[in-house]
Amino acid sequence: HSVSRTSPDLTFVPACLPPDPAEVEELQRFVSNSKRLFVMTGAGISTESGIPDYRSEGVGLYARTDRRPVQHAEFVRSASARQRYWARNFVGWPQFSSHQPNTAHLVLRDWEKLGKLHWLVTQNVDALHTKAGSQRMTELHGCTHRVFCLACGDRILRSELQEHFEALNPTWKAEAFGVAPDGDVFLTDEQVCSFQVPACRKCGGILKPDVTFFGDTVSQEKVSFVHQRLAESDSMLVAGSSMQVYSGYRFALAAREKKLPIAVLNIGPTRLDHFASLKLNSRCGELLPLIV
Repeated sequence: HSVSRTSPDLTFVPACLPPDPAEVEELQRFVSNSKRLFVMTGAGISTESGIPDYRSEGVGLYARTDRRPVQHAEFVRSASARQRYWARNFVGWPQFSSHQPNTAHLVLRDWEKLGKLHWLVTQNVDALHTKAGSQRMTELHGCTHRVFCLACGDRILRSELQEHFEALNPTWKAEAFGVAPDGDVFLTDEQVCSFQVPACRKCGGILKPDVTFFGDTVSQEKVSFVHQRLAESDSMLVAGSSMQVYSGYRFALAAREKKLPIAVLNIGPTRLDHFASLKLNSRCGELLPLIV
């Protein structure tokens, strides 16, 4: 594999044992037997890039704080909720957007190039698979690197919006305390109240990240597309996801219905453990490079 040799950032990775050689052999056999592998990734694949996940014991966002992600209805309905979201996102963006793919992302890219991987679906919004070079891929919940207008649909890059924020808030400063999986940071209400949020440059509408917020649903068109890719596949690998969110879990249920073999690589329990063909408790970036 043409993978990076940089050391992983283990700050947000739960403790686990090194891969068991017998388990490595089992996963090797699973991947070798697959001709059209369908891979689904979650936040656990990006923790080694320094991005925390939500649910990991001890190190996930929910374990360390009482913070919860913004709800779709609240963002759409409330100008103050949008102001709070964008102020925190503005502060977190330079750090969040600088995260780089880790070994696991690069291995999956290489599997695609080798023809092992038929389709990749990620539940992450961090763009790390795109940065790694994956192309046969669907971002199930969108991507924070894109922004669109709720009124007219105009799209801009998140990096471009950062420049608009800076122009509107030349003297505004705030220090961030910790970054969440979606790039959110922790700020006080006092810090947020004077932050100016730009409107759509074309119609003056509300700007929103091109991501599926909690409480919103993935479009039926995207769901159908992913089901089609799954129907073309002969096995499923889940990497770095507990599959607690139904938008991803539904594809595992569909794979079970089709009697596809399912392998799960995740530190900690998942919703699939009782019907997966294979369950491995290892770091994605440690185990995946061992598979040839």
